[in-house]
Formats: sequence, structure tokens, C-alpha cells
Amino acid sequence: MSEYNIVKKKFPKKKTKLARKYLKIFNQVYKNNRDGKGLFNFLSKYLESWAHRTLSYKQDKKDKILEIGGGTLNHLKYEKFYKEYEVVEPFKALYLNSKHKSKIKKFYTSIFKIKKIKKYDRIISIFAFEHITDLPKVVEKCKNLLNKKGILQVAIPCEGEIAFKLGWQFTTALGFKMKYGLDYSKIMEHEHVNTQEEIRVILSNFFTIKKFTRSPFILPIKNFSFYCFFECEKK
Repeated sequence: MSEYNIVKKKFPKKKTKLARKYLKIFNQVYKNNRDGKGLFNFLSKYLESWAHRTLSYKQDKKDKILEIGGGTLNHLKYEKFYKEYEVVEPFKALYLNSKHKSKIKKFYTSIFKIKKIKKYDRIISIFAFEHITDLPKVVEKCKNLLNKKGILQVAIPCEGEIAFKLGWQFTTALGFKMKYGLDYSKIMEHEHVNTQEEIRVILSNFFTIKKFTRSPFILPIKNFSFYCFFECEKK
């Protein structure tokens, strides 16, 4: 059995259930994390800026861009040149008050609501693919939505590796424990359903991975980097 078929058998995945005490604060915690509010969230966002800079190196003012998991639209400040920018984001409260909202041509709650005739030059995603329970279908849809010479750019945490786990345990988890007295690992188990390796396998089934880089902190090698970046082209 191929590497992809072994991974595909795990999908669609189901998220773990959160206890009521977590559900009561979940939306605000999630938004604060994306906004970088609080010291530990700020430190986390500072480290994550590597992904935004790395992904935005290839820009063209003729590009039509689709961002999957736009969140608070915090990536917009890194994209200076494009023709159109659209976003897939089911959590509307994240971008409702964003100053970048007017720059978005259209919002979608699901990538599957985008018509087949729509084509993009770049499809990008920053820290979203680790959350997606039906990832093989989403990646296949990305392939269908790209122009012939279009690219898929994906930045993700190195979920499943040691450095990333230690990273959130000593930043976001500490702040969460201090503020709420709760275990942040329950949130991570609920949210991060896909590992870096699973995402790599799925991407390589539908695309040719032309570029792969790891964040330099701590070291850009397996188990010693927090984040990584894939740039993919159609096969």
C-alpha cells in the first residue's frame, strides 16, 4: 500500500471533544492567539512571522490569490502586490473588525463553495492545514482551482516533532495556565488534527513539492524547528 493510501485511511478525521469549561472560553482564546494578545501569545506570533515572510517572497501585481484560513487577515500586511485577494475563513468573528477587510474581494466559509471555473495564481495558507479534518479533499480542490502554472504555498507548525511541542508548552500554554488554570494541551489535541508528516504526504500526492524549508529557530532540521514551508506546483 502506498504512503498516501495509508495516510488517506485516517480521513476524514474527528476532533476531540472539549469540556464545557474549555468551550466557554474557546472563541476568545482562539482570537487572542491569532491577534497575538498577551505576552506569551505575542512571543508566539513573533516566531510565527517567519512563515508570513517566507510565504510572501514571490509576489506579482497580476496575481489572483486565495488564502485558506485567513483568520484575522494578519497576512495581508506582507502581501504588497496582487490583483485580487480572496479568503476562505469559516470563523467570521476573527476578521469582522480587521482593518484589512476592505482589501478582500470575497470571503468564503468553505473552499467547496468556490465555483469550478474560478482560477487562482497563488493559493496560500498559514497555520491552517494542521486543523483541517478533510485535508485530502481540500488539497485536491486546491489543485483544481489553480492555474496551470499556479502554485500552492503552505506554512505549518512542525506538529509531531519535539521542538514545536516544547515551543507552545513554554509560551502559549504557560499563559493559558496562568490565566485560566487549565491545561492547554486539551486545546492543541482538539485543534491540531494533522501532523507535519501527514500534510507532506498529502501534498506530494497531488503536487510536486518544489521547495521545502524549515524555520531557523532552533535549528532548521527535523525535531529542531518550529515551523516549515512547502511550495508546490501541479504535476
